[in-house]
Amino acid sequence: MRMIRAIIRPDREEQVMNALESTGVVSLTKMDVFGRGQQRGVQVGNTVYSELPKIMFTIVVEEAKLDAAIAAIQAGARTGQHGDGKIFISPVDAAYTVRTGQKVQD
Repeated sequence: MRMIRAIIRPDREEQVMNALESTGVVSLTKMDVFGRGQQRGVQVGNTVYSELPKIMFTIVVEEAKLDAAIAAIQAGARTGQHGDGKIFISPVDAAYTVRTGQKVQD
């Protein structure tokens, strides 16, 4: 299993969720976060916004669905502008269901 952490623009949330659903990925955790990329925020007139609102999805998928999930996130989130976001992939060593205590099999 792999964990995907995707940080995207808030206005692209619905497109990303729809794209993920179309690949069969429906389980996710979503958080409102603030951050900045290499551009270090954005300047509007004399005001500099050093941290911008973003949405972070945390998704655990089987290896077989990893490439499709990444492609769906990219397709849903891409505007072609700075600040479209980042996708981070990490291995998941184990997962357990809290209610039953059973180990989740991939």
